[in-house]
Amino acid sequence: MRTTRWQRWSGLLFIAPWLITFLWFTLGPFIASIFLSFTNYRFIGLPTWIGLDNYVRLFTDDAKFIRSIINTLYYTAVHVPGIMIMAFFVAILLNQKVKGQPIYRTAFYLPSVTAGVATAYLWILLLQPNGLVNQFLGLVGIDGPNWLTSSTWAMPALILMSFWGLGTTMIIYLAALQGIPQHLYEAASVDGAGVIRKMWHVTVPMMTPAIFLTAVLQIIGSWQVFTQALIVTNGGPRDSTLFILLHLYRTGFEYFQMGYASAIAWVLFVIILIFTIIQFGIARRWVYYEGSTER
Repeated sequence: MRTTRWQRWSGLLFIAPWLITFLWFTLGPFIASIFLSFTNYRFIGLPTWIGLDNYVRLFTDDAKFIRSIINTLYYTAVHVPGIMIMAFFVAILLNQKVKGQPIYRTAFYLPSVTAGVATAYLWILLLQPNGLVNQFLGLVGIDGPNWLTSSTWAMPALILMSFWGLGTTMIIYLAALQGIPQHLYEAASVDGAGVIRKMWHVTVPMMTPAIFLTAVLQIIGSWQVFTQALIVTNGGPRDSTLFILLHLYRTGFEYFQMGYASAIAWVLFVIILIFTIIQFGIARRWVYYEGSTER
């Protein structure tokens, strides 16, 4: 009896640091943000209850919020399929048995673990009017644009920059490729399938769990873009790279409208939740899990 009681209390004692941290820094602010989203709070004084006014203002009287939603949708629509397709083909190339394979894999993965601020400053140099990107375009007869000062090209510049971090997605695909049974390729060869048919009828179906996972993670990440927009363009020019998370940051920590910022945060949460639910809802139609009788 005493041993059981000690085991119970010792277990609670060991998890106490994590539990306290979770309650104080995660669950507490989570609950507080719900309350603050219905108030007018500017750090000074007590929050004033205003009901749904913050949410009504978001959709009826905040042009920057609507612009940030459109910008983030644009980024997501191009970035997600782009990085997934690029990572897929890079993973296929790195799955080949060639000399120096570990070096190539490291080289492609290394940018993913580089500090975001350092990467941002690197790309600022690369995308200058006389930077390496425009110099390369000049070699093929293309007059490169002013990437970071043009409202037309600033968003494509950030999307181009985002492809630099394909390493994490590539690693997931590489692991999935190595898990595909070789006898499936052998059977496809016996049936006369070529490289394209093997990829389409064997590789892609067997990798659908990994593709689904990366799609969910990439869409969530796309709605949380912040560092690149803040450091490289600061939301400009003319709000062309104003993402929803950057708008939230400015509202809360530059304009000190914490109640309104909390409302933006909860709208962002709902948007991400909706996208995730939709993905899980349609996953059964195209994701194949080996050993499962359902799709």
